[in-house]
Amino acid sequence: MMKQLIFVCLFLVCVLFSYGQASYANLENYRTEWLILRENNNSLVGIRSFTKNAVKYYLTVDPTTLQTRVVGDRSVSVLYKDAAQVTKSLSGSVYESCFSLVRKTENNLQDAGLNFRLPKEAGINLTIDLCPSHKPLDKAIFEDLLVTFKGIDSTLPLAVSVSGKWMLNHAADLEWLKSLDTKGVKITWINHTYDHVFNNNPLTSNFLLSKNTNLNYEVLENEKLMLKNGLMPSVFFRCPGLVSDRNIIERLLSYGLIAVGSDAWLAKGQQAKNGSIVLIHGNGNEELGVQDFIQLLRTESQSIKTKHWTLYSLSEGLDEEPH
Repeated sequence: MMKQLIFVCLFLVCVLFSYGQASYANLENYRTEWLILRENNNSLVGIRSFTKNAVKYYLTVDPTTLQTRVVGDRSVSVLYKDAAQVTKSLSGSVYESCFSLVRKTENNLQDAGLNFRLPKEAGINLTIDLCPSHKPLDKAIFEDLLVTFKGIDSTLPLAVSVSGKWMLNHAADLEWLKSLDTKGVKITWINHTYDHVFNNNPLTSNFLLSKNTNLNYEVLENEKLMLKNGLMPSVFFRCPGLVSDRNIIERLLSYGLIAVGSDAWLAKGQQAKNGSIVLIHGNGNEELGVQDFIQLLRTESQSIKTKHWTLYSLSEGLDEEPH
């Protein structure tokens, strides 16, 4: 009986951590923060806090690597909580430089944020958007990647921009995506809003610029849903339709989020170049973009085999960008 109990406990632990991220299904009191936290000898930026089973947690950003992580309040101490002091302490960091880069394009109606080629090496930064859709996940994108890079790269970094409405309607597909971690696919999870509002109006009154859109709700509710589903929200944010204005971008920055655009939306005929932030949709609604991406893999197959073309994570190269 004792052996059976131990087995059950181990099974539950494996299920909880099998994809590298714990679930915070019953989180409460989710709120924005702007703090400098000290963990051992390292500084972290606390951008959210919440409680789970009466224990307080922070969603943190490493200002050098841009990696996000949830930490318990008992493992950190608050160094600065004055907003001006926090911002001042980030001067010269990669995180702060991203804010400066984003502000260069914040007046764009479309494609504000990081919208330029990043690393100097050959390859791309792949971003896959999951807007609300009744169609199943386009698994061919990921399956072709695994086949193409088999035996060449053990780790495949890519970014998935996930909307709340997609998560709610595609539980099995989401679990399948999470399971790819065991095959070396390392996903950076990007907030793509909860509702992904869309209408038939001109861009100036569409997507996040639609009347009565509650940005606070769209951002925070989606983050909560991501955490409840075992996803780690990254520091990146993708505006639906890549549409925004200066006010939206500044508010996103106040949440500690970096808007990500694209210089190569394949379905629109934009060509991928070395270091491009490539955009395709994996929600079943953009067959052309998916076909173009698969063709790109075939075109670069020889360079991939000789390790002269690869995938990069979004944070790579940002520390080298002038600001």
